[in-house]
Amino acid sequence: MSETNALPTKNQYHTAKWWQIVLFSLNNASTNIYLFAFGFVTYYSTGLVGLSALFISQLLGYVRIFDGFIDPALGMFIDKTESKFGKYRPLMIIGNLITILSFAVLFTTHLLPESTRLIVLIIALLVHKIGYSLQASVTKAGQSVLTNDPKQRPMFNIADGIFTIFAFTGGQFFVSNYLSPKYGNSFTLGFFQELAITIVILSFVLCILAAIGIAGKDRKEYFGLGEKTKKTTIKDYGHILKGNRPLQVLAMAAAFVKFVVQLMSDQVAMVILFGILLGNFKLSGQISLITVIPDLLITFGAVALARKKGLRGAYVLYLTLAAVFLVALGFMISTMQPGDVNFGALTIKAILFIAIYTLARGFSRSPASLVLTMGADISDYETSESSRYVAGVIGTIFSLTDSIASSLAPMVIGWVLAGIGFSEVYPSQETALNPDLRMVAILLFAVLPFIAISISLVFMKFYKLDAKAMEQVQLKIAKLKEDVNSDGKNNSDSNETLSNTALAESIKQP
Repeated sequence: MSETNALPTKNQYHTAKWWQIVLFSLNNASTNIYLFAFGFVTYYSTGLVGLSALFISQLLGYVRIFDGFIDPALGMFIDKTESKFGKYRPLMIIGNLITILSFAVLFTTHLLPESTRLIVLIIALLVHKIGYSLQASVTKAGQSVLTNDPKQRPMFNIADGIFTIFAFTGGQFFVSNYLSPKYGNSFTLGFFQELAITIVILSFVLCILAAIGIAGKDRKEYFGLGEKTKKTTIKDYGHILKGNRPLQVLAMAAAFVKFVVQLMSDQVAMVILFGILLGNFKLSGQISLITVIPDLLITFGAVALARKKGLRGAYVLYLTLAAVFLVALGFMISTMQPGDVNFGALTIKAILFIAIYTLARGFSRSPASLVLTMGADISDYETSESSRYVAGVIGTIFSLTDSIASSLAPMVIGWVLAGIGFSEVYPSQETALNPDLRMVAILLFAVLPFIAISISLVFMKFYKLDAKAMEQVQLKIAKLKEDVNSDGKNNSDSNETLSNTALAESIKQP
């Protein structure tokens, strides 16, 4: 038996109340609804501000890249933050207030003189990304303090999955079946004003509830080794990022999954698939409502698998299923015509399309939720190896790769549409279907997502933090807490034993 297997289990795990997990998961929903709303910035910028479609698609991409590169700095700021209100709660609320301010400026840019609109729009977008990243990073980092029980940690994904489904499904139905018809099926000023006000109020309420959820755990005793956690310098961050292979591998795998989620949920892509190919944009919201139950079952299935076989096992299986159904979705899109999906007279073809679309989207999106919890596993792994608590930086490394990958979504859409003649104005619900737009739909909803998911699967072959590995990680942390001397210094013999375990060596192998 190895030294690691012999470690004591006393105080190995700390758990959270069910309502704490549920409420804290609302922080992700709070930021996700801003992500949903950003799908309409393109239409606002081309319709009211006066920018070209290709230009704004590239601008939004570069803004997301900026967001990614400021994330590590925000992560260091999070790791260094301590206050009488905790580490995470102040940052969540401050981040949300910044996003409110940026939205207020963003959706009033059209009122400014034409010569200043672009610069103000860019500033508003950049400020929004700072606030958004600050709040969103807490979702990843904060899970490391919420619970470290491998049976309980995946429960976050149930709550998060439910709220994420309702955020995007409810948002899509609200827009396509209420807001758009209310304003004549056009993206008018009234449409954007009502959308922005709704998003701001809802996001703020969810943020406050999330802060209540993490309040009981937002204490130093849950930050790594508590008072005994090693201080981390900027130089240490470099060594951590260079030596943490699970972080490197999962960040890349998650980035490609994020690209798929962003691509398939982009409002321009939704207009092409539902408004043009199927001939009725309202279907985007109606089908979303139908898929709520299947989406929930997919989410519950992922959590059940994660609790039984570990987060890695569930992640890989769902990516594999996503790849299969994306191929099937591509074949379905190639055969669909306007009017083929009619809830007044559903055909077998329509039912088959809805089923395949639901499964392709559900299995593609669910891993993006799982990775939030897997980030907490990586944070614990780093603590077990270096006695440092750097959940902030680890969380924002995922945000960095996510932002770079998701920045490609609007860029790719812009490039593809420009290639078929839509460089100034994007296709709308009134645009007639043609072979080029059908091919665009196949690319956006099948071909490109399949390629990205396949690359993610290749990366996951090198991710070694499975269920057994995480059990050993928690045992090592428990041992570290017990073996630290009263002066806060680790016992050198114990550290030497722990740093040379088979676990550490196996994980670092390429």
